[in-house]
Amino acid sequence: NVTFVGNWPFGPSYAVTVDTTRNLIFLGSGGGVYVLDGDNPESLLYVGEMRTRGMVSALFYDENTERLYIADGPGGLEIWDVSNPAAPEKMGRYFIQGYPNNVFVSGNYAYVTDAYSGLRIIDISNPSSPYEVGYYHTPGYAMDVFIWGNYACVVVGDDFDNDGVYEGRVYIINVSTPSSPQEEGYCDTPNWAYGVFVSGNYAYVADGSSGLRIIDISTPSSPYEVGYCDTLVWALGVYVSGNYAFVVDYFGGLSVIDISEPSSPFMVGDFDTPGYALDVFVFGNYAFVADYHSLRVIDISTPSSPYEAGYYNTPDCAWGVFVFGNYAYVADRKAGLMIIDISDPSSPQKVSCCDTPDNAYDVVVSGTYAYIADGNSGIRIIDISDPSSPAEVGYYDTPDMAYGVFVSGDYAYVADSWGGLRIIDISDVSSPSESGYYNTLGSAEGVFVSGNYAYVADGWGGLRIIDISDPSSPYEVGYYDSLGYAYDVFVSGNYAYVADRDSELSVIDITDPSFPYQTGFCNTPGSAYAVFVSDNYAYVVDGSPGVRVIDVSDPFSPYEVGYYERHATAYDVFVQDNYIYVANSGAGLQIYLFTFQGLPPSEKEKEYTLSLSSHFFTKTLNIEFFLPEDTHVTLEIYDILGRCVERILDRDMKHGRHGIDYDFHLPSGVYFVRFTAGRFERTEKVVLMK
Repeated sequence: NVTFVGNWPFGPSYAVTVDTTRNLIFLGSGGGVYVLDGDNPESLLYVGEMRTRGMVSALFYDENTERLYIADGPGGLEIWDVSNPAAPEKMGRYFIQGYPNNVFVSGNYAYVTDAYSGLRIIDISNPSSPYEVGYYHTPGYAMDVFIWGNYACVVVGDDFDNDGVYEGRVYIINVSTPSSPQEEGYCDTPNWAYGVFVSGNYAYVADGSSGLRIIDISTPSSPYEVGYCDTLVWALGVYVSGNYAFVVDYFGGLSVIDISEPSSPFMVGDFDTPGYALDVFVFGNYAFVADYHSLRVIDISTPSSPYEAGYYNTPDCAWGVFVFGNYAYVADRKAGLMIIDISDPSSPQKVSCCDTPDNAYDVVVSGTYAYIADGNSGIRIIDISDPSSPAEVGYYDTPDMAYGVFVSGDYAYVADSWGGLRIIDISDVSSPSESGYYNTLGSAEGVFVSGNYAYVADGWGGLRIIDISDPSSPYEVGYYDSLGYAYDVFVSGNYAYVADRDSELSVIDITDPSFPYQTGFCNTPGSAYAVFVSDNYAYVVDGSPGVRVIDVSDPFSPYEVGYYERHATAYDVFVQDNYIYVANSGAGLQIYLFTFQGLPPSEKEKEYTLSLSSHFFTKTLNIEFFLPEDTHVTLEIYDILGRCVERILDRDMKHGRHGIDYDFHLPSGVYFVRFTAGRFERTEKVVLMK
């Protein structure tokens, strides 16, 4: 019931490779790849791009065929023709069940390390129809692979001895018969082995906190370590050129190691990149480093004194999204505000960006201004009257971390983490000022304003309802303390819909703001981060399980009617004309279409349901349930020791909706309500507070 429409999938950079003939740089960026002109490393120019359906974890370029092979996270292996770098064309894709970490191409085969199932060997002789011909299952998590001759060198990491200590292992696998790869030998390393490069008789292994390990593989059946060199932080990848190994060292940047004597390698230089160094490719006098937030080009002509020659910034993680007209406004964490043209939802295009001082977490548009919740930098006000040239016109630095923002009239309401709810007068956008505030019980994560009330998703504090009729003196009138962590809230009519990070959507009746209570809920498989309600549907972004669509036409019995799963964490959602716009973390902006037309009544009434008025109560618990057929029903109360302390129902009942108000005559404490109807069973935890 939810279909993919299009995406602008760009985000952090994990991978880089180079066409050394045409001086083209292929830079992984979230779920996409940028093609850059590298003729002048000091001024890299955009040439073209590729958009994938996964997260780009590794790249391999074949100069002979001018094809780019992409290890695409949960998307599998993608093959692209980049003979025209301005307009690359996707040739084929092979879906891999696990998570492809890396890829190496030799001849007619692509060798892919799948984190969960080892080495997969894919026949790519027909790139439009690749298929698997063989595999070798390695213990542990397969991280990287390098092919030399008839052998594959595969590095893995795991707790092999089940002693709580992570170790690495270098496997030498004979792939002379691709349909039947065989292990020749292996060698352990002291830490998690992340990357490998083979040169001559040696495998150079990036081994996490154990730095660079050098393994003699001249006898494939008996590999052994001959030398090592500690790096500054955490070795994640390695590239060998001449007498030097270039190691990307996470937040330690790039380390340059002299390997002229493999038994005694030593560091000769390093360069601390501004981000997280994750991958490296060396060509000529330059090391190209995928540095999470950017590509850094390091001049290594003097190995002892590397320095930066150029860079190219990439987007960050899409955290919030707001749609207004033909544009999607994306709060892109460290990259600030991204403005995306969505007039063609199948092919959204970046129009412009406006950097903010801290991390942009949320965005709302009102008139010609975008209001950004910018973490430690409070609220930033951006003039978007010309979407191609946004500019900051004002700001107000709130006391804590601005995570959420809602604009109503002349006020911006900011969910400011432990600073609670802040009310900012924005009548003069160039000079906003605080009118009032209310310190909530927990950590204010999200806020929604309706009428005279601000509804705050307050973390462990649940849902707090604040009277804002006097912005200078807000006060709490009611609350509902959910069982989990309230992360976001959306109000529609008499109901507040709360995204509970601990995996559910809660429906709260707010007819009387001083006495809100839960009418129903729907469990989600992941972590519910945000919710948007349109018509009779609640759209919940649920972390890695993607977007879930929940029918809330009956607030007592919400149920899921559609979903679309992705690997990257979904953090925010906006719905317009049945199009679902998802801020999908490192995978940028994803656009889906909800096509469900609703179930006929006969289908809706085939499911058993149970809902409680609250999980916290002082005396009376309202229990409602729906029976799709005549059946025998038992309703029992158990204490924390598992003893049945009360049997409320034990009889045959007719199909339909039923409700019971049960008065507890038991001591305060934790109890469990067990509902059994035919073969359907469900247990709910409740807390009695007298």
